[in-house]
Amino acid sequence: MAIMRCIQVQPGQEMTVEEFKTWLRRYDTDHDGRISREELKEALRSLHVWFTWWKARQGMKEADTNRNGQIDSAKETERLVNFAQQRLHMKIYDSLW
Repeated sequence: MAIMRCIQVQPGQEMTVEEFKTWLRRYDTDHDGRISREELKEALRSLHVWFTWWKARQGMKEADTNRNGQIDSAKETERLVNFAQQRLHMKIYDSLW
């Protein structure tokens, strides 16, 4: 039986890329495997950051390479991780060990 831990992300918390992806999937409200700008905005709102609408827009501009309005590939998710590290100052690592 697999044990999943509930990812509660706090500002300044360290996490792995997989934990970031798991956390982000919680905001995929339509369960289509993609993250829209509205879903990204809700994820950022959970971090209590300011100007979530603007930061979600910036994140989409940075990560959505095919401009379909969705983060829907591994490459785009990787770009979103980079955005979160650089612009949101989230501490995301390949692994914590």
